[in-house]
Amino acid sequence: IMLLTDPEVESSLLISSDEGATYQKYRLNFYIHSLLFHPKQEDWILAYSQDQKLFSSVEFGRRWLLLHEGVAPNRFYWSMMGSGREPDLVHLEAKTVDGHAQYITCKMQNCSEATRSKPFPGYIDHNSLIVQDDYVFVQLTSGGRPHYYVSYRRNAFAQMKLPKYSLPKDMHVISTDENQVFAAVQEWNQNDTYNLYISDTRGVYFTLALENVKSSQGLEGNVMIDLYEVAGIKGMFLANKKIDNQVKTFITYNKGRDWNLLQAPDTDLRGNPIHCLLPYCSLHLHLKVSENPYTSGNIASRDTAPSIIVASGNIGTELSDNDISMFVSSDAGNTWRQIFEEEHSVLYLDQGGVLVAIKHTSLPIRHLWLSFDEGRSWSKYSFTSLPLFVDGVLGEPGEETLIMTVFGHFSHRSEWQLVKVDYKSIFDRRCAEEDYRPWQLHSQGEACIMGAKRIYRKRKSEKKCMQGKYAGAMTSEPCVCTEADFDCDYGYERHSNGQCLPAFWYNPSSLSKDCSLGQSYLNSTGYRKVVSNNCTDGVRERYTAKPQKCPGKPPQGLRIITSDGKLTAEQGHNVTFLVQLEEGDLQRSLIQVDFGDGIAVSYANLSSTEDGIKHVYQNVGIFRVTVLVENSLGSDNAVLYLHVTCPLEHVHLSLPFVTTKNKEVNATAVLWPSQVGTLTYIWWFGNNTEPLITLEGSITFTFSVEGMNTITVQVSAGNTILQDTKTIAVYEQFQSLRLSFSPNLDDYNPDIPEWRRDISRVVKRSLVEATGISSKHILVAALPGLPTSAELFILPYQDATGENKRTADLEQISEALIQKLNQNLVHFELKPGVRILVHAAHLTAAPLVDITPSHSGSAMLMLLSVVFVGLAVFVIYKFKRKIPGLNIYAQMQNEKDQEMVSPVSQRESIPNVPQSELMSPEQLVDEKLEVQPIEQPQATVQNPRKGNATKVVWTEDFQKACGSPRGFKPRPGAEVFPQLLTPRVQKRSLPM
Repeated sequence: IMLLTDPEVESSLLISSDEGATYQKYRLNFYIHSLLFHPKQEDWILAYSQDQKLFSSVEFGRRWLLLHEGVAPNRFYWSMMGSGREPDLVHLEAKTVDGHAQYITCKMQNCSEATRSKPFPGYIDHNSLIVQDDYVFVQLTSGGRPHYYVSYRRNAFAQMKLPKYSLPKDMHVISTDENQVFAAVQEWNQNDTYNLYISDTRGVYFTLALENVKSSQGLEGNVMIDLYEVAGIKGMFLANKKIDNQVKTFITYNKGRDWNLLQAPDTDLRGNPIHCLLPYCSLHLHLKVSENPYTSGNIASRDTAPSIIVASGNIGTELSDNDISMFVSSDAGNTWRQIFEEEHSVLYLDQGGVLVAIKHTSLPIRHLWLSFDEGRSWSKYSFTSLPLFVDGVLGEPGEETLIMTVFGHFSHRSEWQLVKVDYKSIFDRRCAEEDYRPWQLHSQGEACIMGAKRIYRKRKSEKKCMQGKYAGAMTSEPCVCTEADFDCDYGYERHSNGQCLPAFWYNPSSLSKDCSLGQSYLNSTGYRKVVSNNCTDGVRERYTAKPQKCPGKPPQGLRIITSDGKLTAEQGHNVTFLVQLEEGDLQRSLIQVDFGDGIAVSYANLSSTEDGIKHVYQNVGIFRVTVLVENSLGSDNAVLYLHVTCPLEHVHLSLPFVTTKNKEVNATAVLWPSQVGTLTYIWWFGNNTEPLITLEGSITFTFSVEGMNTITVQVSAGNTILQDTKTIAVYEQFQSLRLSFSPNLDDYNPDIPEWRRDISRVVKRSLVEATGISSKHILVAALPGLPTSAELFILPYQDATGENKRTADLEQISEALIQKLNQNLVHFELKPGVRILVHAAHLTAAPLVDITPSHSGSAMLMLLSVVFVGLAVFVIYKFKRKIPGLNIYAQMQNEKDQEMVSPVSQRESIPNVPQSELMSPEQLVDEKLEVQPIEQPQATVQNPRKGNATKVVWTEDFQKACGSPRGFKPRPGAEVFPQLLTPRVQKRSLPM
């Protein structure tokens, strides 16, 4: 005996080995949610914890071993194969680290990673694993449709084949008795009904048994199908079918081959005749089985009493919840008798030799009813002296039991009362042979059921003796096969004349599609014998599938797919291609597969590709995969376009901090890694509710209204979507000033975007404190690279009108800022004892390339020319402007488009750097500045180290190692100097 303690108090087990005389406590380090005992080994237990862990014990709970974590609730099973091999094998559905569900098997004492098996290749749908008898079922949804797979006797999984256009939404396995699957399927056009399907022995090919069976939801949200399998008689089912919004009860004796309405009783409980004529009127039964073991459901039958069925229902045109009475059949559903006018709980004692009935009522009761003649007559007995509110009734286990327990309470405040009732004293002897009579199972007079005549032994109704152990059927004699013993085969439908003809979607010649010349296959006649049917001879030969030689056929219906059904694959990972043919001589076919990346393979026959053709793509892109299959009779080809990608890890939006109104601005999404595959870019501007969708990572746009604007880019790569958001200030006029800092700041500069944002914020605060200028007129952006520098953007007053007024305001603010900067009044404390001064940087003339003796004469001449041009520009600039180092930005008409470039940090520009040392995309390109001097018709970017105008060029070695950053392409016609420069930044003349 095992008792579980209250988990709110402690987690322990109390175990008794002497029928409860003494108990020993065993503390647990987990909280038990449910237990699953082995069907044969009484000391073997599986325990499921509240934190989804599965434990096993071989000592009746005295010691426990952790089997697996992340196990799905109620998705763990003992091995139940009929052969009994591997009784310690456990089947379970577990969650992987990335959240997928997987089917796993392992030994109950060893479930390590090395000993686990994964019988189903790939992941399955959550909460879909079912292990029942010799079958294992899983579900896998792809393309929005669920697909069901079955393994028979632990062989390889095969997809379950339903009629082509059933398109199931849901499936429930009803029965797996006698090597056959009975399943309820909700099809695409059904809501509250299911269709019943029955399979072949392997559980692969299903045919329709009954349409539109009523369903309902249980208390816990589970689906309940109105189908009942009668105990004791194989192949016998009752079902409630919906016909024109009316629910009627049907019965079958041959596993759904034929269904009939139930004949209503001839008389009611008082002996009055009942006028009920089939098919307009019949008996209808409620078929719900109780989920509570202490109460009986609406219907009951027992293996040891094969002919007796007790159920609640009504007589009329349809099933109703009103006027419910109790009915009993003692001849396996052929005829019925009314036994009570109200609902009762009925128990079977002594193999059905005694039926006990207790009324369903909310009032306290003292009496129960007993029948010794299969419900024909009932006697009233008292089981308690005081009226009892009955909560439940439980029969003692065992075939020969005559003991039942009634439990309830005398009042709503009293404790539970248990009343044990023993009926042994009613019988004075055991039944002898002369107390029995033979009874033949039949269906409305037809004695051959499931291909056999079966005769049972039943106690004579007038005899009152104790039966004892159940002996089963006395005799079973096979019948001659008739058409009624055969159902329609897969792909065939029964027509009104009783013939099974091919469905419109089925091609009977497809049976030979996997057949090779020289071999044979079973050619269906359109019929298959009902599984477990024992008939012999007769029409058996005519309806049985015939072996036939495989015809030679050219390849037709060629398909190439990936094993997971997807059109995407990951760079550097195995892709498994499956080649499928609808028809053709597979064994004598030549298969040629071109993967589209310069690699092709050939196979002499298709059998070598049963496990798929594996290939690894080393590059990203869209590849055209072609397959050609040919034999002596013809050929066929197929094409698959495969998108090979690598995971997108980061996206960085690069654009200027400030721009002028109505001026084109370029925004670029920089990706890491740069080569990802097929991408979609979604751009959001400000408060716009509709995005701009492009296939390019760079766009040009303008702002017509001044103010702060946000731009968001989302990059979609396969199932991954990443985004970045930036803010840009838009004004008609603004000025900018390059800032420099104390040299000691470089010692604390990690050159990452987060640090630059924080420094920008601190510098802005210091400028505001030193000058008293409102923060609305100042923007500061720290730039990548060393030495540390920043760009100060000066914005006009919002109420300023007119170009002259704005220019004067900008001059006034700029002079105030320059004055404070030159007086060393702008500073901040980086950390205790580290004070940083902020200065106004000055542009200095510098060569665009390094001068070394190795340069050729023509190169030197070019360098001198560029230097002279730069000096001339510098002199003109100095005379034109009053304030050194200050650029004025304004909207200009008829300006040439200027190219945007980005400063690059120290580590970004070093070629051939190992990937582990490369910076993130935010470090590679942090921010872009569009610099537009009024007087100068060219765009410049200041080198953060030397202050000279430079253009970043990605070297060939760097491009080979890492790929060019997405969005950075040299302009057509731009001259790129050879790598005779410093290893940090390659410089070149800037295009106009």
